[in-house]
Amino acid sequence: MKDVYLFSGFLGSGKTTLLKHIIQQVKDQGLVPAVFMNELGEMNFDSDEIVDGVPQKELLDGCICCTGSEKSEAQIQTLLAEEEFDVLLIETTGAAHPVEALDAVFSPLFAERLNFKGIVTVADSKRWLDRSKLSPQIRSLYLEQIRHADLILANKMDLLSEEEQAKVTYEIQSLNSSAQIIQTVQAKVPMAALEKIAPSVKGEVQKAPVSKLNLNAQVLHFDAPVKRDVFEQWLRALPESVFRIKGYVPLEGDKYPHAFQYAYGMAQWLPEYMKMRPQIVVIGENLEEVKLP
Repeated sequence: MKDVYLFSGFLGSGKTTLLKHIIQQVKDQGLVPAVFMNELGEMNFDSDEIVDGVPQKELLDGCICCTGSEKSEAQIQTLLAEEEFDVLLIETTGAAHPVEALDAVFSPLFAERLNFKGIVTVADSKRWLDRSKLSPQIRSLYLEQIRHADLILANKMDLLSEEEQAKVTYEIQSLNSSAQIIQTVQAKVPMAALEKIAPSVKGEVQKAPVSKLNLNAQVLHFDAPVKRDVFEQWLRALPESVFRIKGYVPLEGDKYPHAFQYAYGMAQWLPEYMKMRPQIVVIGENLEEVKLP
């Protein structure tokens, strides 16, 4: 399995700088890094900065989340099929919610080949102090990126006084008490800090190994076809802590499993015309009791 790290953070926080630091450290260990970058514009400004020779895919003018998820899956799948690498580094756009980004990473097509280590969020410390000036929607996203992190880099500490540094660290820790916080300048952090993010082990259900204390993922396998009404009844009974489900559901009477997606209480079924592995990936919080009907 290949270790995967997802870099999150608001626009201009220092994610690409972090990416370049980690690429070099992975190479110094004698390992081969690969990169998947998500950029909002049509030009790959940030990806031009990545070291030559590093396997790389990118999603331009879209978001790794929501409608861009399928394109992201295709790019990651191409990396797995065509390139030899040891560590996959994913940089999300500054407009991506980490929960949404995980939707693309945990594709049922390759989830079991990836060892998702965790979410590293780069927080702009100066922006934190000025967060009240952000619009409510942007401020909410900014806080969400920090809230769902496994490791937080309180970046740009050199721009703050000692009193401000202490204030930022305390307030961010209060927002996410589960994540380790490291004060950084130019997003410099040792790779060892990322490697210490350990996967959580819960329950007996086979799952994708996710380290997030709040967010977890499970890969659930179907032993036999199910009735659609039974499956949809199961969906309605799921706790609100289930954010995403996607995969291939085998229905009674149909030759091939149906492609299936679920988000925010809404389900989508799409017919498939080839044999797909009958399994789904569930992403959310407190998934220990989530089992197939």
